[in-house]
Amino acid sequence: MPKMRSHSGAKKRFHATGSGKIKRAKQGKNHILTKKDRKTKRNLRHGGFVDKSQEKTIKTMIGQ
Repeated sequence: MPKMRSHSGAKKRFHATGSGKIKRAKQGKNHILTKKDRKTKRNLRHGGFVDKSQEKTIKTMIGQ
């Protein structure tokens, strides 16, 4: 049986907190920022958590 490989892209985008939740960054902060207002961009700085339905999938991808 071969070893399980973690997903390189997922390792860069997600990380686990101490309580076991998966933290992620919000989408929409990379480009086309001139048409987005200041408040929207400020709120995109704060991260979010992965939905409970996706947690198991992401955990296997990051090797937890």
